[in-house]
Amino acid sequence: MSKKNSNLTVEQKLVMFEDGTEPPGSSELNNEKREGSYHCANCDVKLFDSKTKYESGSGWPSFYQSLPDVFETKTDHLIGYARTEYHCKNCNAHHGHIFDDGPLPTGKRYCNNGVCLVFKETK
Repeated sequence: MSKKNSNLTVEQKLVMFEDGTEPPGSSELNNEKREGSYHCANCDVKLFDSKTKYESGSGWPSFYQSLPDVFETKTDHLIGYARTEYHCKNCNAHHGHIFDDGPLPTGKRYCNNGVCLVFKETK
């Protein structure tokens, strides 16, 4: 069962719980370079460390590694072929898809919708 935060925007609800996606290049987090962490916009669980963020050229915030045990995955066929979707293990909010074209050391690209994330700077 999904636990929806009542403070989410319409766009966040669409992406996180209704199989939507944000337009590429639309997230301010694409250009975020500060040290910190990225949290689920729905439940505030810490998902990524800024050290694993990189510029993938995809138009979405991308990471080569998540924090341990924060996501569950499933296969979706929404665009006509199989992709690995990942969602927050705590609240079941959809975040994006994992691809095998990322940098070392993992070779993974967690392609995340920016509206699903909250950045918290390390002070």
